Parts: sequence; C-alpha cells; structure tokens
Amino acid sequence: MLIASWNVNGIRAVQRKGLFDPFVTTLQPDIICLQETKAQQHEVDANLDGYEQFFHSATKKGYSGTAILTKTSPLSVTTGLPKKLATKHKFASDPFGNPNDEGRVVTAEFEDFFLVTAYTPNAKGDLGRLALRHQQWDPAFLAYVKELNATKPVAICGDLNVAHTTDDLANPKGNVGKAGFTTEERAGFEALLRAGFVDSFRVFTQGSGFYTWWSNFNNSRANNAGWRIDYFLVSSDLVPHLKAAQIHADYMGSDHCPVSITLEF
Repeated sequence: MLIASWNVNGIRAVQRKGLFDPFVTTLQPDIICLQETKAQQHEVDANLDGYEQFFHSATKKGYSGTAILTKTSPLSVTTGLPKKLATKHKFASDPFGNPNDEGRVVTAEFEDFFLVTAYTPNAKGDLGRLALRHQQWDPAFLAYVKELNATKPVAICGDLNVAHTTDDLANPKGNVGKAGFTTEERAGFEALLRAGFVDSFRVFTQGSGFYTWWSNFNNSRANNAGWRIDYFLVSSDLVPHLKAAQIHADYMGSDHCPVSITLEF
C-alpha cells in the first residue's frame, strides 16, 4: 500500500498548472493525503476516479484545509480534533481564527491502522502564533494521536511546519529561533517521538540535503536550500510493515513536494 502526502498550497492552482493529475497517474497512490487545499470539495475538479474523497475545509474560504482520497473504503472518517481536547487545551480565536475551524485534520480508520493527515498551524514570521502552537495545538494533537494509538496503530502525515534537527534544513544556524525552527516547535515534535512515533524517512535515510519545502525566493528550490517539514510518523507497531519512505522532490506544482510511505500487511 502506497500512501502519499502533499501540501499542494492550493489544489486548484496545482490543477490549473496541469500538475495534479500527473502526480496521481504516475505515482498511483492507494491513498492520497493533502494539506493546504484552500478549497471546498465541490470546487475541486481533478481526475480522481476510483478514489473516495473526504475533505475538511476551513470556515474561512481559500484558506488551509486537508483531505484524504482513498481507493480503500475506510471504516470511519472524522474531521478536526475532538471538542473535548479543544476545550481542555483552551483553543480560542486569534487574528487568524480558531485552529479547530481551519480544516487542519482528517482521520481515516482502516482495518490495520488509523491514518491522520494534519496541517499544523504555522508559527508565523513574527511568531505571533507560536504560543497557540506550543501551548494549545501541539499538546492537543499529541493527546489525540495517543488516544488513537491505544486502539490500533497510527500513521501521521502532513505538513507539521517544523524542521526536527539541523539535518532537516539547509541553513540551521541562520534559522535558529525563527518560525519552523524554534525550541518550542522542535519540542512538540520530540514529544511525538517520545510517545513512540517513528520518523519513517529516517528509518531508511540519514544525513542532510533531503527537503520537502523551498522558499519561492532566491532560487531556493534550484539550489536545494530547503526544509524538511513534511513527514510520515508511524507507531512503532507499524515499523515492521514499513517497506519504504520517500521524498518525491521532482514533483512540481507547489512550494512543497510529495512524500510517501509503503506499507505491507
């Protein structure tokens, strides 16, 4: 089973470029997870024959959004984080909105595992959302996936908006303390690892130079001056079933590239 994840940064824009259908037909994922769709489901006109589609769009139009497209019918699908966790962790609106109204999570339950696709809130260039991220979102998301993992294994994918280590961005010294590479964001990622989730890409590949997002400025992508902020994390129980984890840097259309894992049961 090949599962692909891609922050498309606007699925309609990728479609207009003619680059979404080739991604599907060439890679042929069994399941596709999308982030930053920036669209309602009825606005998407892609060739998705054979895929059941589950979109979770933001209340604010043209913003955020996630989706799972799957050839295998899920046992169940839920959207967002549970209200009890949003309440416990004091989710509230800020100038950007309420994080649980921004279409940031879709969860599909399959026979052998849960699949969670997430678009983690960006801390913003002025770190205006760092407190929300560190004190509310990250703890609530961790509690959520731990609850799921108590029932069956979990695969988490998506744009987690953090580079984990200095190997995960081209210029770590110049970005310490900046959005995506703050102590707080990295601690949130570490908490997922301490809870037993495994960074699938690092099971197969070590070292630097492997990135999933590039700035649109200064020829960053051509120079591979990027960040690895798109992940597949899997429960330790899924590691024996993990046969591959890849970054597909040659797929264009967004400032992010797709990532994927292959599972065998």
